[in-house]
Amino acid sequence: MYQPAHFVEQRPELLHALIAAYPLASLMLVGPDGIEANPVPLLLDPARGPLGTLYGHVAINNPLLALAGQPALVQFHGPDAYVSPGWYPSKQAGGKVVPTWNYALVEARGPLQTVSNPTRLEAILSALTDRFEASQPEPWTLDHAPADFRSQLYRAIVGIEIPLTSLTGKFKLSQNRPAADYAGTLAGLAAEGSPHALAVADWMQRTKPLTA
Repeated sequence: MYQPAHFVEQRPELLHALIAAYPLASLMLVGPDGIEANPVPLLLDPARGPLGTLYGHVAINNPLLALAGQPALVQFHGPDAYVSPGWYPSKQAGGKVVPTWNYALVEARGPLQTVSNPTRLEAILSALTDRFEASQPEPWTLDHAPADFRSQLYRAIVGIEIPLTSLTGKFKLSQNRPAADYAGTLAGLAAEGSPHALAVADWMQRTKPLTA
């Protein structure tokens, strides 16, 4: 991934927060026929390993499983939004500005491992369910499904874990713009008012400009 220095993000609290907020990851490995890529919801256990361990599950017929043991590339795509040069006050001083796109993503790497232990698989499913059902008025749990149905389900899926060997972020959020342009971008995103624009503005404020 092309990574200019002013967009590098290494603060664990921000990387973990983006993974938690945008858990549907692009999980990629190189197989005999080229790149295998799948969208997979993944959670991060920051306490397992120096950089943490990602975990989730895939269908038992997923070709990714044939690549277990090989290095995986995982990208968590955060908010993104178009940035108009019309939002920059510097546009009035010579016009040397162009459109761009602001975004934040986290890139993780590590070997893909499969989970064969039934107790661990059930723990993975419970953690995923608890995380994504937390906002529901009456959260669904695994216990709500009949035992025989759960057993059938467990035979159709495989747990996966990725102990991380690297974890970094690319937060391209106007850190390279002068203070006035940075503020103008925040104002432009707020005026646009779409969920994507407001999310980018929120992450800009979390990240703090380095040169503004």
